[in-house]
Amino acid sequence: MLQALGVGNDAADVYQAMLDHPDHGVDQIADVCGLTPTQVHDCLDELGRLMLVRASSEHPGQMRAVDPDIGLADIVARQEAELAARQAQLAASRAAVTRMVADRAQHRSTHGERLLGMDAIHRRLERLCRTAHTEIIGVQPGIQRPDDLSAGRDHDLAALGRGVTLRALYQEHARRHTHIAAYAHTLLSHGGEVRTAPTIPQRIVIVDRAHALVPTDPADNRKGALHVTEPGIVTALLELFEQAWNTAVPLGTTRPDDPEAGLTDHERELLRLLGTGLTDEAAGQRLGLTDRTIRRQVASIMERLSASSRFEAGIKAAQRGWL
Repeated sequence: MLQALGVGNDAADVYQAMLDHPDHGVDQIADVCGLTPTQVHDCLDELGRLMLVRASSEHPGQMRAVDPDIGLADIVARQEAELAARQAQLAASRAAVTRMVADRAQHRSTHGERLLGMDAIHRRLERLCRTAHTEIIGVQPGIQRPDDLSAGRDHDLAALGRGVTLRALYQEHARRHTHIAAYAHTLLSHGGEVRTAPTIPQRIVIVDRAHALVPTDPADNRKGALHVTEPGIVTALLELFEQAWNTAVPLGTTRPDDPEAGLTDHERELLRLLGTGLTDEAAGQRLGLTDRTIRRQVASIMERLSASSRFEAGIKAAQRGWL
């Protein structure tokens, strides 16, 4: 019975023995309980902490048991006070959590929620893909790492299996990377749509036309992302995606690259970017290519147009109706 009040088995036996034999010393109590004197002393320490024993006035150096109606009632009273304090603490904690959740919900609805690091981004994408009902849209500039593709593969395929529409937009040069091409063809084989274009918007993921994730730093998407649910912002991102999607080439098809017919889409975009005043480096970043590749492609265009400068190449391309 005393165990329910936090009294150990041996201590409970010692307490009962002291009540039954108030004149017994430690050695006698040890004999009654089948314990060693050292064990009895340990039990007395425990009973003392519970205030079930006190120093005897009649037998100096000995302890006496406090009457159960007083000692046990005091234990119950202390436990009730501790429980009341704990309940008050839990109530305060619950109120603090409620305020925090409300503040975060208000923050998300007003400004969007910041996700720091790739783990946080992957967790949010996993949750959004699991709950997607109608559509998942993705814009993937640059070259995705194999582990990033692997992190989303199962969720993308599961969404397609539920009948969710999935559209993915990649840059043109992604076709030359085996792991991206393989992933794209996997999406195609399960009913997804994949297109490529020379230049595309920054990285965007839009789910059910209600949730959008955009990088906090477009130069390094691994730093974090912003989860946006504001209808106006999501709609603007959707319009940006649709503009790029409508001019992109479906994966599995190509456009003629006949040099006599004019410029390829990629070359046309390159000249357009350079014509706006971008440097080779800036144009390369937009197209996902190195400076060396940009210079080589510009040289090829100039040679085909018999132009001695980039400016002359632009004029001749426009005169021929290539731009």
